[in-house]
Amino acid sequence: MFDKLKQLGQFKAFQDEAKNQKFEASKQGVKVIVNGNLVIEEIILNNALSAEEQAQTVKDCVNDAIRNAQVGLAEKLKNLNLGF
Repeated sequence: MFDKLKQLGQFKAFQDEAKNQKFEASKQGVKVIVNGNLVIEEIILNNALSAEEQAQTVKDCVNDAIRNAQVGLAEKLKNLNLGF
């Protein structure tokens, strides 16, 4: 039982740390930063792109940043060895 409580504490610490981590992706001068809770923190646009190019690039960057966050957090979670 104490092992489960210890694991729960480790997982809570992981969650707290994750929300402070930043993951980013950039392409064609557009940059997107998300945190470990997969919430967009910042979007930097490139005004030199057309509206259509900018929309597609933002979409690509958001998807890449979220993917980067998922991979990074999965690796960290795997290293915790919580036994889930």
